[in-house]
Amino acid sequence: MNTLDLVKRVDEILSMGHSVLATTYSTRGQFNISYVKSAPLAGFRSAVLSFIERTFGKDHPYFHQFTTQTQHNFQSDAENGIAILEAIRSEIAGGWLFTVKGLVASELFADFITMAEHLLEAGYKDPAAVMAGSVLEEHLRQLCIKHKLDVEDERDGKQVPRKADRLNADLAKVDVYPKLDQKLITAWLDLRNNAAHGKYETYSTEHVKQMVSGILGFITRVTL
Repeated sequence: MNTLDLVKRVDEILSMGHSVLATTYSTRGQFNISYVKSAPLAGFRSAVLSFIERTFGKDHPYFHQFTTQTQHNFQSDAENGIAILEAIRSEIAGGWLFTVKGLVASELFADFITMAEHLLEAGYKDPAAVMAGSVLEEHLRQLCIKHKLDVEDERDGKQVPRKADRLNADLAKVDVYPKLDQKLITAWLDLRNNAAHGKYETYSTEHVKQMVSGILGFITRVTL
């Protein structure tokens, strides 16, 4: 789901929130407390918490804040919920959600590249090549998602992951990176495939070192 889809969903839930506010009523008496109807508020609350959990996770401050600020059916609880959701909308629309996710993904990929380097140092060039190539393929897939490019193809009525070479071509076609990068990626993917299929004699340890170093530079430079 891209930014526009997420913003659209937030707007739909915000509409629910304003509908909840429209049910406001007040008690007569000394304190004149304003309430909203509990059933619409419960629906709004469930929709927001589900969205936050799927988008940010249960451990995010938004989840805790919304939970604690909307426990009752006071008018102020509905207003608090809407305010929190508007803050979420602003963050998503500003691109901060995917910026943070991209940083986390890049750090994770870098960790796997470090593991590949350790394998190389220990003399295991073949698993190092497979691991580095897998990191590269996943990075290409995430880049395609970021740039709204298809990552699946239909085959015999089923959706199957698009091959890495196709992802590479699609990304280069829309100028996510230059043709030189595309050619390097093609060579790295070819080395990975040779390693995965037991063609160990077609490349050397030095080739894998250059591959690992090149992939690390690429995912650092062409970020999510």
